[in-house]
Amino acid sequence: MEWWHLVDGARPVPDPVATSFVWTAAYAGAFGLVSLFDLLGVLDHTGLALAALALLAALLGVRGRFAAAPGTALVCWGFLNVFATHPIGEISWAGHRDPEWIACLLAAALIGTVVGRVRHARAAYRRITPFEDAD
Repeated sequence: MEWWHLVDGARPVPDPVATSFVWTAAYAGAFGLVSLFDLLGVLDHTGLALAALALLAALLGVRGRFAAAPGTALVCWGFLNVFATHPIGEISWAGHRDPEWIACLLAAALIGTVVGRVRHARAAYRRITPFEDAD
């Protein structure tokens, strides 16, 4: 039996997911999380909803582009503001609360993106090995 290399050289780092896909996933995920929290009756605890949406933003950031992070944070904040705070269904701005929520969600999305880029770069670095012929 003789082994043949199908591809020589390093495999490329995977491309990030398109920004529109990340924003669509953020919209669907935030809607699902807020709906789930509403069904469970825990929307009174906005800290829990903020933590869950920050985790969602970070997970989406792992596969997304840096340009998608602000939009992801704003989509998650919109669902948090409109459906998880009182009065439900009205967008509002609380000067002491909302900037902190947006900053938290943006930081989560950016941290997720940085983690994803570093993880892919490390994987690509490990794959780069000199090709040695075993003849």
